Parts: sequence; C-alpha cells; structure tokens
Amino acid sequence: MLLDAQFWPFLIAITLLTLSPGVDTLLVIRNTARGGVRDGVLTSLAICCGLFVHAAISALGISLILLQSAWAFGVLKLAGAAYLIWLGLASLLAARRGQALPVAGVGQEKHERVPAWRPLREGLLSNVLNPKTVVFYMAFLPQFIASGDPALVKSLFLAGVHFVIANLWQIAIAVMVGRLGRLLASRTFSRWLNGLTGTVLIVFGLKLALERQPG
Repeated sequence: MLLDAQFWPFLIAITLLTLSPGVDTLLVIRNTARGGVRDGVLTSLAICCGLFVHAAISALGISLILLQSAWAFGVLKLAGAAYLIWLGLASLLAARRGQALPVAGVGQEKHERVPAWRPLREGLLSNVLNPKTVVFYMAFLPQFIASGDPALVKSLFLAGVHFVIANLWQIAIAVMVGRLGRLLASRTFSRWLNGLTGTVLIVFGLKLALERQPG
C-alpha cells in the first residue's frame, strides 16, 4: 500500500530536508544566474530525475554493495568530489573574466545561449555522482517501507514524491533569482556571485573527497 501510515511522516521529513540548502540549491542558483530561469528549471528537473536512480539502487540493494566495498564507494565519492570541484573552477574562471551573467531580457548585449543539454547534464551528474544521496536513500527510504511492500515500487513512489517537492522548491528559487535579472547582469555582481559559488562548490567537493568512508 503506497499511502499508508508511514507516508505522512515521510512527507514531513522529506519536505524539511528539501528546504535545507545544499549543493542542489547552489547549482540551481548558479545555472539560473548563468542562463536564466530556463536553465534553472532544467537543472532542477535533471537533479530530481537522479532521485529515481538512487531509489532504484537503494531498493535493489546495490547501494549496500557500495557501502560494504571500500574501493567501490571510494571511486564513487571521488568522482562526485571531482565533478563539484570542476564546476567550482568553472565558476571561478568566469569570475576572473568578469563577464556579466547572460540573463535574458535585461537589455544587455547579446550572449551565446547555453544549450539545453548543458544544465540537464550538470544537474543529473551532480545528483547521480553524489555518494551522500546514495547513503541517504539507503538509510532513509527503508524506514518508510513495510516488510510486505514491493520495495522497488514503493521506493520509486517515494522518490516521485521527493521529485515533486524538490522541483517546486528549486523552481521557485530559480524564478526568484530570475527576477533579479538587472542585478545579475551587473559585471560586479556577476564576479561576486561566480566567485562565491565557485568557492563553495570547491569546498563542498574537497570536504566530500576528504571524508572518511563508512565501515
């Protein structure tokens, strides 16, 4: 049964956790500032699609193998850390160039439009390569799945709920950032924002790489 007594505690918990700022929120803000609300929405959709990957991994027990294998978990962790650092370095380079962010509709010079696959790729990889999400889903979802429930179906259903809540929140953030178009088009502000987001992304990546492996 999908809507059982465990569903409502899950809904409250996942909503509170979604509202907590993290790498996903930062990436949505960064990409919205770079390419407008469209990029923010695409990033959010791609990030949340990754939730279904983690839900399936958790249900099928593959994440248990990752957690028990120091080598496998280490590779996944370093891949995720390297990707975050790469995104951070890209932001720092943009800050160094000092170019105004390509925010649509603010009367600035014409910028090259970022192709749609780029925010989709960045969002999906940022989520799928994050071992913390693997650990989170492995530890969190089973608490809301009864012994008689079909594990895969229930996990994907709960991931679907998470998908809706996270997208509502992240798209709202993208719209709010998009409304600051004239401010974001400022060369000074774009350097500050790129520098800040780049630094934070690199710190997240280094912290992830240096964390102890479970077990």
